[in-house]
Amino acid sequence: MIYTNINSPLGTMTAAAEDHKITGLWFHGQKYFPQNTNAWKYEPEHPVFVSLHQWLEEYFKGNKNLTLPDVQPNGTDFQKAVWEILLQIPYGSVMTYGEIAKKIAAARGQNTMSAQAVGGAVGHNPVSILIPCHRVVGTSKSLTGYAGGLERKKALLQLEQAMV
Repeated sequence: MIYTNINSPLGTMTAAAEDHKITGLWFHGQKYFPQNTNAWKYEPEHPVFVSLHQWLEEYFKGNKNLTLPDVQPNGTDFQKAVWEILLQIPYGSVMTYGEIAKKIAAARGQNTMSAQAVGGAVGHNPVSILIPCHRVVGTSKSLTGYAGGLERKKALLQLEQAMV
């Protein structure tokens, strides 16, 4: 695993990659920040991180027509299914945990799915911003939970001019 640190308008982030794919992007101090990073190799000039840095610069300038870098988050099948739905939420839009639960239930041929289980998967998204967990809101579009902190979630939604 290789990594770098990236300064963003919302604070320093650590990015991790493997096989030229982003496996993680975390704000320093956020919940679920990886623990065992001693074996990671610092490679800030690796092409995957140069591209990520450019993508983040454009994103924070408000450019919404960006091609997402290759991401490959590690997680359970359920988490990955939730993260795939997050990738489908358009820039400037939001979706509730309950709406995601309904999509997962329908895809699995089930009548219901726990919104709390979805919340757990959303909260453990290891690739902040790229997999837009900040676009997930509570019932009535209330701002709830964000591993990077609610102030960052609010700032990201304001950047995207999301109607919340």
